Amino acid sequence: MPKKVLIIVGDAVEAQEIFYPFWRLKEAGVEAHIAAPSKKTIFTVVHDFEPGWETYTEKPGYRFAEAWVSAAFKDVKPEEYDGLIIPGGRAPEYIRTYPELKPIVEHFFKANKPVAAICHGPLVLTALVPEHLKGRKMTAYGVLKADIEGVGATYIDAEVVVDGNLITSRAWPDLPAFMREFLKALGT
Repeated sequence: MPKKVLIIVGDAVEAQEIFYPFWRLKEAGVEAHIAAPSKKTIFTVVHDFEPGWETYTEKPGYRFAEAWVSAAFKDVKPEEYDGLIIPGGRAPEYIRTYPELKPIVEHFFKANKPVAAICHGPLVLTALVPEHLKGRKMTAYGVLKADIEGVGATYIDAEVVVDGNLITSRAWPDLPAFMREFLKALGT
């Protein structure tokens, strides 16, 4: 039976951080299921750096087709999955406000299954399961250092940080290392 991984997203998810894991998991023979606040086409964004800007810019990305979205958060049965991926972009800012997401994320920590978060994805973890982060090592997009340290975790500026079942990366340029470590933790 193939492994199954849940990827939780919402509109304004970073395009590369949803597409790369989705296709990479399939390439490895892993079932990739996408869950969002509702089962619909997901609008992605592309964050990039422009000369003269002190922060990144945001542009519309590819649409992630409704046909590829497996379920709304309220319909997810986390016990059916072997691992969890949380992409970044702006989506984590608002999906963390959905109460039905907390038991999903919590399940993966309680069951010691691989949890991977990249870029702004750790905002979901710091908001919903801070008790599972205390004393752990993590990375994320640099501006999240205070959020990570605020829940008692140690921020490390590295392309990928693995601490037990938790795999974190800074941003889309780190996707190869991020997915390599996640697939290793998944046992594929």
